[in-house]
Amino acid sequence: MEPVRSLHDLLDLQDVDAHIDRLIEQRQSLPELVDYRAAHEETVRLGTERDETAARLREVELAVDKTSGELEITSQKAGAEEMRLYAGGLSARDADYLRREVELLKGKVGRMEEEVLELMESREEIETDLARLDAELEAETGHKAELEAGIRESWRVIDAEIAVKEHRKIEIVPLIDEDLISLYEGLRDTRDGRAVGSLNNGVCGACHLMLSSAEENEARRQDPPRCVHCRAILVP
Repeated sequence: MEPVRSLHDLLDLQDVDAHIDRLIEQRQSLPELVDYRAAHEETVRLGTERDETAARLREVELAVDKTSGELEITSQKAGAEEMRLYAGGLSARDADYLRREVELLKGKVGRMEEEVLELMESREEIETDLARLDAELEAETGHKAELEAGIRESWRVIDAEIAVKEHRKIEIVPLIDEDLISLYEGLRDTRDGRAVGSLNNGVCGACHLMLSSAEENEARRQDPPRCVHCRAILVP
């Protein structure tokens, strides 16, 4: 294979690889990805808060049911004892004892009624919070879905471009000596992808430094030519 032709093909390969690298970087750094991550975190936060609020609501509802049940039993007991008191037939001592018992039961009924009212007010507040969280979560989930759709479409376009460049790379690689390919790949790993540079008017296209006449002659004597400054492969 003609060495100079192989070097020029290597320069073309670097251009293709650089384009692929830029496309991959573009794919990974879409502005929408930042918004998507923020939307995802917000849906997680809202979902957690929503679940915690729903759990609180269940606890309050159970407390309302339990206290309401106890209130009903206590109210019935107070009513029954009061009926006994006013039905007569009790000794003065028993009547006095029963009167105090009825008063205690009625006091307990009053406190339980207040407790039930407080629990019901708390339930209404929690239900309002839950409705708000449901609405916010639904809206944020929709926003996240829109962002995801946009990202997938952008990725589809970028991936199509990458596929074109990968196909071009497959066409170029067989035109280059295997030893050059190995050297090129090694240099790409250590030089941030810039492994090859054209040599124009004594200037290295990779590091953009000027080579003296002696340095240029030294570079050209190497196989392949290498920049004396950055060690990139030079294409005369």
